[in-house]
Amino acid sequence: MRSSAMRPALIVALVLAPFAAVHAQNAVPIPVPLNPANIDRKYGACEDFFMFANNGWIANNPIPPQYSSWGSFQELTERNNLVLKDVLDNAARLAPTTSDPNTKKLGTFYASCMDSSAAETAGITPLAGELSRVAAIGNRSQLLSGIAHLHAIGYGGTFGFLGNNDAKNASMIIAESRQGGLSLPDRDYYLVDNPRMQTTRERYIDYVTNLLKLAGEAPDVAAANAQRVLSLETALAKGSLPRVALRDPTKLYHMMTVAEANALTPAFDWAQYLKDVGLPEVKSMNVATPDFFKALNTEIEQRPLDDWKAYLRWVLLSGSANALSSPFVSESFKFNSVLTGAKEQQPRWKRCLQAADQSLGDALGREYVKVVFTPDAKAKMLGMVTNLRAVLRDRILRADWMSEDTRKQALLKLDAFNQKIGYPDTWRDYAALNVASGPYINNVLQSRTFERRRNLNKIGKPVDRSEWWMTAPTVNAYFSSSLNEIVFPAGRLQPPFFAPSYDEAANYGGIGGTIGHEMSHGFDDQGRQFDAQGNLRDWWTAEDARRYNERAKVVETQYSNYVVLDSVRLNGKLTLGENLADVVGVSVAYEALERALQGKARTEINGFTPEQRFFLAYAQARLSVDRPERARLLVTTDPHSPGRYRVNGPLSNMPEFAKAFGCKPGDPMVRPDSLRAHIW
Repeated sequence: MRSSAMRPALIVALVLAPFAAVHAQNAVPIPVPLNPANIDRKYGACEDFFMFANNGWIANNPIPPQYSSWGSFQELTERNNLVLKDVLDNAARLAPTTSDPNTKKLGTFYASCMDSSAAETAGITPLAGELSRVAAIGNRSQLLSGIAHLHAIGYGGTFGFLGNNDAKNASMIIAESRQGGLSLPDRDYYLVDNPRMQTTRERYIDYVTNLLKLAGEAPDVAAANAQRVLSLETALAKGSLPRVALRDPTKLYHMMTVAEANALTPAFDWAQYLKDVGLPEVKSMNVATPDFFKALNTEIEQRPLDDWKAYLRWVLLSGSANALSSPFVSESFKFNSVLTGAKEQQPRWKRCLQAADQSLGDALGREYVKVVFTPDAKAKMLGMVTNLRAVLRDRILRADWMSEDTRKQALLKLDAFNQKIGYPDTWRDYAALNVASGPYINNVLQSRTFERRRNLNKIGKPVDRSEWWMTAPTVNAYFSSSLNEIVFPAGRLQPPFFAPSYDEAANYGGIGGTIGHEMSHGFDDQGRQFDAQGNLRDWWTAEDARRYNERAKVVETQYSNYVVLDSVRLNGKLTLGENLADVVGVSVAYEALERALQGKARTEINGFTPEQRFFLAYAQARLSVDRPERARLLVTTDPHSPGRYRVNGPLSNMPEFAKAFGCKPGDPMVRPDSLRAHIW
């Protein structure tokens, strides 16, 4: 995944000795590596390999009520959480007396979150000042200042504004404005007129109404204001680009001076906004989505001020609900369950742990890696990255559809890849973050303002190429086009994905497929538009681009034919980049395994050859089952395909898979040569 978001199944108990020793009483069960019980042979390997490799586990592991999906990612997250809980509990005990500033802040933050009594006593009171500021808005100028203030304290709303890497000058951070302001997951939730979306909007109205009532509004006033919120957000949705359009980086680059931005939105004074958020010196910005800001301009000019005030109150309340008293938390979960299908709220300690990771992630991660990530693990990962890079380089050299001019640039890009493994060389400094005992919402306000200021302070400065965009405990990985780098946090480099003690097939299938996936993003339909330095630049000849797009179209068509549930199909355009990375990544990882095994004995384990274990490890590394509500949400919003298609899709394109399991032409897991995807 690109940040992939920002989101596996082979385990060796010995590797998790630190977990077991500390959590013997309540640890999540650790499965045996390639446990035969996970395999369900009533699904033929050549018919549905995802189910063949995983249904034994699926049948015996229903989704827990606190979750909307369950699989190897979630199981590993649960095990990581036990380590993190120990770190946080210890920090909370030491916070009153320690002289270590990070431990003090981490422990104080976590303790304030865990103090449910303080939250119940405080209620809405800590937000009184912010709500009064909104209530005092009396004209359009004050409205614009109110929007800027919510941005300055990290609540956002209305539109997005941030410091971001300049797509065409990768060495600098620039100001960027982009579409935003929606509370529902996607514009389709406002604009699609079918019974399911209509019901979701009705439940959303109930949610907004209930939070406004909890904040003190009379029932009829709250109901009317909820309608105002939905109406305004619907107008913003109509001005928003769909997600597929947002995948084209060339359509999201529109550098403008402040004067040009003002001409685009005459009702919105950008100079005043920049001053209000503390950036009076900024003279230009990238307006990523100009049509959205035209729509926003109309709303600022014409929409009644009371509508805007209701919306800004809602931004404050919805952004604070999970940090307030239990009635607010319950309402937030109640509506979230409509979208995800989760049946129960997670326990408070898990929610507080997640909040600590978001607000003080480097302070938490620094302690986490001391427990779980060894030098041997880092060395093993670096060796695998080197091997996969060599395979991808040879693939580029062998690509008969690519001209020499484009090939040269592709190799320069690959050679320039940076890799970050485990954790940052330099941890983030939290000296400017104020954390204090008392109601938890106060620390949320402080941490949001701190993070917001940290981001905006980057504008106009060189890119810090050492910065990580995920915390060390995160069970994920990403590729950055603008930095031309792959990043693997320590949280991901654990069983069931990876262990130094695993055999080569297990590691190359479990994490090697992900290494190949992230590398491949550099050459997917989006990533290929950035050069070796991370600049958005067309370095392809027109004919090479045409040939590439022809090959990518095959993948788009394949995945568009997958039916997730009912009549809901995957969006092959939305998921194209991730699907391309899967198709290429697993193939590159397989070839890297074959090279690693040269000259070594091909030993069977549990009756499976190394090649078969590679594919089993790959399939189990993408083990995930979703509730129907979440499945529908992901089809609309997620650029990743569901786990079943992340396995069956790529492997059905690989003759190597068919050979390993003796699949024949005509089997569902074997695509005819004329329909097979082959990128590199």
